Parts: sequence; structure tokens; C-alpha cells
Amino acid sequence: MQKKIIDFTNLLRKSGVRVSVAESIDAFEALDELSIEDREVFRDALRSTMVKRGDDIPTFDQLFELYWSAFYDSLKDAFEQAGQGLPGDIDLEQLLEQIRQGMQGMEGELDLSELAQALLTQDLSKLEQLIREAAEQAGAGRIENMLQLGFFTRRTMEQMGAEGATQELRDLAQRLRDAGLGDAEVEALMELVNRFAEALRRSVRNYTERELQQQNFDYMERFRRESLLEKSFYNLTEEEIRRMREVVTRLAQRIKNILSIRRRRLKKGKLDLHAMLRRNMAHGGVPFEVIYKQRRKDRPKLVILCDVSSSVANVSRFMLQFVHSLQEAFTKIRSFVFVSELGEVTQLFHDEEINAAIEKALDGGDVINVYTRSNFGHAFHDFWKNHLSAIDKKTTVLVLGDARNNYNDPRAWCLRDIHSKAKNVVWLNPESPSAWGFGDSVMDRYLPHVDVAEECRNLRQLSKVVDRLVL
Repeated sequence: MQKKIIDFTNLLRKSGVRVSVAESIDAFEALDELSIEDREVFRDALRSTMVKRGDDIPTFDQLFELYWSAFYDSLKDAFEQAGQGLPGDIDLEQLLEQIRQGMQGMEGELDLSELAQALLTQDLSKLEQLIREAAEQAGAGRIENMLQLGFFTRRTMEQMGAEGATQELRDLAQRLRDAGLGDAEVEALMELVNRFAEALRRSVRNYTERELQQQNFDYMERFRRESLLEKSFYNLTEEEIRRMREVVTRLAQRIKNILSIRRRRLKKGKLDLHAMLRRNMAHGGVPFEVIYKQRRKDRPKLVILCDVSSSVANVSRFMLQFVHSLQEAFTKIRSFVFVSELGEVTQLFHDEEINAAIEKALDGGDVINVYTRSNFGHAFHDFWKNHLSAIDKKTTVLVLGDARNNYNDPRAWCLRDIHSKAKNVVWLNPESPSAWGFGDSVMDRYLPHVDVAEECRNLRQLSKVVDRLVL
């Protein structure tokens, strides 16, 4: 059992669930107090000791079903079906009882293999153990694709000695006939042996398929994550946005780190050799005055203006998740949403859980009227008039929006004044640069007053922007 727990732990780690050695030991100790026969309690015990983050629960549950519950259940179903509808309407339990009595009355040594005994008695726990051991010896853990299913199924059957065990049971049927078992019962036993052999083969193939799913689970998860990186924000579902939560949080923390690290001279730390030599020229180069340099964290300010108009509705939902994550990472941050009028959501995002905060920000009337037509110029003028004092030389202004202004006055001079007071202005636009300035887009009017303007329509582009954002 301990080996199976270790294998399951390694499978979790391979699939991205972080499980420490201490947590594995906790799992062993928990199982000392519990019975593995109760699958629900067994699963809950492993999950409570091995899973630390709510986002990892779906992965754990899928892998648990693959590794533990699902195979045992399928094994049970296969052998229950094999015992139904025997020739002559013979009852399986009565037949097995007659076989046991006949075996006891036999003369001579009766030496059945472990597999033959497990098949005859339908000892499913033993059968599961034998299949797992044979599959490991056959190298089924190295399976890579569907074309190898037949190969590893045959190798596992050979490793178990399945053909030999089946022949043992056929020979047993002949010996029971000689010992006086009726022809109808012997015929039913022969049919049962054939069915057990087929149930065993199907169970081994089923196990091999699950092994393939386990081995490829990490690959499939990485494939899904890669697909999400490339998928446009316009097409994301709410479930996909939820799954991006961890990645977005890491990006927000990375932005914080980029903005925070500044080089300052302190009273201790790493020697600033060049400055020290210049300072001590009057002393003939003797370092009487020691100068240090060291990185320290500054306290940057961040102001976010997020477009939540209907033209970018799904983008807005993702960007608000990004804003919420940024607000969790920063201590000095103010967040605003706008369509035409501007509304501050700083306190809302501070007080509410992320999904509730986003719903309130997007719900018409709670913060702003989101059902009006976009007017960037009006929103920027509102900010210029009421919140310009929030900007200083430590402030980075982050604008998230498509700059589609419905042919209204863009009032670019408002962004110019914001830019003149701010440290940096960064604009992330979900549209391609080839569309900037065409139609009702006024992005070209705002570009002179922006330090960084990047297309940002999927998670990969957002990651690249963050990587280049060395401000």
C-alpha cells in the first residue's frame, strides 16, 4: 500500500500538484487510522493531506479516479457480468460451492497459481494487485500513445501468466468431471472460465488505457494551458477565465517586482567601488569613506483605468480579474472602470471576493452605467477633473481598452496632462495595431502621450508585455 501511495504522490507531482514529503507522511499516518475499503473516506483522507490549494482539487479528483476508484469499479463490473446468465440457468454461487466441495474431495495435490485462485474465487483485490504488479513488470508505465495499447496489454497478460491460469482452470473442470461433477455444471464451469479469461483481458486493457491517461495527463494539461495562452480574450468562457486565475496572479506579482526594485545607496550592503574610489581621491585612494549600494524596494503607485464597454465585454471580465490581482499585489493602487462615465472600484475590489467584485463592477448601476456608448474622452476628462491629484512621479498609469470612441471628442489633452505628471503611462489594447486609428478608433491620437502601447488580446501577449515592462 505504501508503494501505491508513493506512486500516486509522484503522479500528482508530475501533474503539477505540489506534494511535500511531510504531506506524504501525513497521508501514511492518516491511513493507519482508516480503512481503504471505504473509498470516499479514503479519497477525502488523501485529499485533505495532499492538496493545499483549491485550484488543485479537480486535478486530484481526476487522478484519484484514474489511479484508484475507477479501475477497481470497472474490474468489479467486468467479473459481475461474466458470472451472469450461465448455461442451464445455473446459479453462480451454487456452482462455486459445488466446486469448493469437489476440490476438497479430490485425491492428489491440487496446486493452483495465485491468478487461477483469484479468478476462481473472484478475489477482486487480489486480481487488482496482480494486474498492477504485472503491468509494472511489463513496463506499461512507459506507454506513450494509443497504438501501444495492444502491445502492453499482451505483455501484461503474459507477465501474469493469464493463459496458464486459464488452462489450470480448464484442467480443474476435467478433474471435477472425473470426480463426479455433473455434465451441466462442468459445461457451465468451462463457460465461466472462458468468460473470466475475457473479463481479465478487458480489465488489463482497461488498466493499460488508464495508465496511458495517467502518463499523458500532464501533457494534456500543458496542452490545455498552451491553448489558453493563445486563445483570444474575446472568446474566453467564464470557466477558462477562472482557470487563468493563478497565472494572472503570478503576472501581477511580477509587475509589482518590476516596479518595486530600485537601486539606492544605503549605509550597508554591497560596496559601490567606483563611487568609493572617486570619493576618496583626496585621501590618495585610501578608502576612509566607505560607500555602499544595494537594491531596495520602492513604494510605487499604480492607477488603472479599465474599459468595460460591451464591445470588449469578455476582455473586460478577464482584465478585471487582472486588475483585482494587481490590487492584491500592491498597497498603493487605485482602480477605475469606465464606459463613458468613470467609477472607482478600489474599495470594492478590496472588500469583495474576486467574482463578486467583477459582477458588481460589470452590473449596470452598481458602479457606473455600463449600457451606454463608449466615450474615452469623457472618461479621461472625468479623471483629469476629479482625480489628477492622485498622479505623481511615482505613479504608473495602466490603461486597458480598445480606444473605440464612437466618433466622440477624444480629449487627448487630458491624457497628455496625466502623462506629464505620471512616471509612465502604459496602454494595453486588445485590438491589432493595424486597426489603431481606423474607423472610430482614436488610438493614434493617444499614442503621443503613452510610454508603452502594446497589443494584448491573449495571455501569451500579456506575459510578453509584462516581461518587457522594465520601467
